[in-house]
Amino acid sequence: APWHLMMSLTPSRGCLLDLPWEDILVPHILCHLPLQQLLSLQRVSKSFQSLIQLYLANMRCFDSSQIGPAIPRAAFVNLLKDNEVLQQLALQNCSDWLTDRELLPVIGQNRHLHQIQLKGCAQLSRHALVAISLSCPNLRRLSLAHCEWVDSLSLRSLADHCKALEAVDLTACRQLKDEAICYLVQKCSKLKSLSLAVNANVGDVAVEEIAKCCPELEHLDLTGCLRVKNDSIRVLAEYCPKLRSLKVKHCHNVAESSLSILRSRGVELDVEPPLQRALVLLQDVVGFAPFINLQI
Repeated sequence: APWHLMMSLTPSRGCLLDLPWEDILVPHILCHLPLQQLLSLQRVSKSFQSLIQLYLANMRCFDSSQIGPAIPRAAFVNLLKDNEVLQQLALQNCSDWLTDRELLPVIGQNRHLHQIQLKGCAQLSRHALVAISLSCPNLRRLSLAHCEWVDSLSLRSLADHCKALEAVDLTACRQLKDEAICYLVQKCSKLKSLSLAVNANVGDVAVEEIAKCCPELEHLDLTGCLRVKNDSIRVLAEYCPKLRSLKVKHCHNVAESSLSILRSRGVELDVEPPLQRALVLLQDVVGFAPFINLQI
């Protein structure tokens, strides 16, 4: 509907472009259109091209998924070259084209960023994380899932400069060990959500430090952290009263003896109680479920 409105109001009668661009069109009309359509609008006329360039320069949120993963790197650079007011930047799964060369200028000129999503951006380097830490002091949420270039030195830089962080996703950042995680949580004690999933180097030392340093913690993902054991889960239960969910699937050294404390508090766990697991297994394998009272 907004597209047809804009097209119906153009050239001959067209009052649309007579409206105040910065006060009306950019904040109240263009913001409701998909980015893909806005880019197409640039081809209507030179006036529309100028209008869209003004919009792009004042855009607060950029999500590459609105354009598609095949966005040319030159197009990305052109879209954000004049923008210095971004607050949210989502570039997940842009591994085919996104490198430091394209990202660093955007990071460097946008000091108001508080949310960055770089999931699966495999061609970046540790310099990208250092740039984020130096340029984004107000950063609140950061996803680096499946970014194996993240190392302990770049994570230390993040911890030193972005102490307001509330959510960090380090899934499958396999270079990171307990020491790096400990440093992060010591500096970023406001963390509410942390994922360390699929990291065989993370163990009890890191989990206990998370528990003691992050009293606001609500969500922790330890999926596949094979070195995590019962003792650190008990410490987590003791020090994190606000914990709402804990993922420990495939943590073979974590047993119900430690999880039951959290379970009794209503914490959402991704591992079922032993009796429930046994009954479900029995249902799947033998088909006896109709004869079993699950309330026992």
